[in-house]
Amino acid sequence: MKKTTAILTMAMALGLAFAGAAHAQQKTMSIGTGGTGGVYYPLGGAVANVLSKNLPNVQATAEVTGGSVDNLKLIGAGKSEMGFTMADAALDALKGEDKFKSGKLPLQALLVVYPNRMHVVTVEGTGINTMADLKGKRVSTGSPGSATEVMAFRVIEAAGLDKDKDMKRERLGVSESVNAVKDRKIDAFFWVGGIPTAAVTDLAATPGIKMKLIDHGDLAEKMNAKHGKLYSASTIKAGSYPGYDKDNSITEVWNLIVTGDKMSNEDAYTIVKTLVEKKADIVAVHKEAESFSLDNQVQERSPIPFHPGALKYFKEKGVGG
Repeated sequence: MKKTTAILTMAMALGLAFAGAAHAQQKTMSIGTGGTGGVYYPLGGAVANVLSKNLPNVQATAEVTGGSVDNLKLIGAGKSEMGFTMADAALDALKGEDKFKSGKLPLQALLVVYPNRMHVVTVEGTGINTMADLKGKRVSTGSPGSATEVMAFRVIEAAGLDKDKDMKRERLGVSESVNAVKDRKIDAFFWVGGIPTAAVTDLAATPGIKMKLIDHGDLAEKMNAKHGKLYSASTIKAGSYPGYDKDNSITEVWNLIVTGDKMSNEDAYTIVKTLVEKKADIVAVHKEAESFSLDNQVQERSPIPFHPGALKYFKEKGVGG
């Protein structure tokens, strides 16, 4: 009996030791996204689910944040392993410029994901038909931790306007901006995101309100002349939002998933491989994930150097990176 008890005790101890070791190997990965009304958040949730489901001992979670700038700062502080960001904000962080003057961040790109389209949104009755008409109006330029604000300032400047003198400026996220427009507390707002953005769809579908999108694609060249070749002219096609029946000429910039300088080559390789090969599961959540393709993994679309682990996977697939 004593021998049996000893054997059982040893077995239990070994079992607990193995369980402890397995638990110790569990990796938690925090993914910085954006506000709940945008596209980063649902896409980030889909990315987290795909990684948690397909990678042994990985538990990934999508975090609600202010957007690109917040995500980059969280990575820099070691509080997030990965984050969604616009290419322009990431380049500022890499160089230690604009909102990152306190220090450069050692960023590495994992994946070029999809283009972010700048929406300049208003409604009938505000008298706003062109960028010049924003003068004297109440305008939201995006939340403080977002790259919407970064790009909105650049669009405003390229349009020949002063963001501080020529408008009464608010700093609201996309959902808050939509509510403020509905309540007539602001006249227009800037939002850079995927198509469709849930909050903009909500505004377009609101009875008694006629949404308008303001053309500004002709400003891309001026923006690039000052900030580098980050932006391009593009189009929000008619039908992208309920009741919106004409093309809107806009500026766009690519989005990235980035990390810092702590992620191992093996982890980066496995994460990128999983996101590319399980793309269909992410597309099921939001169609912008169609752009999670190998064709887009080129340095021309990312001013941030690719992680060596990501490059290893791209090269295996015949993509230069």
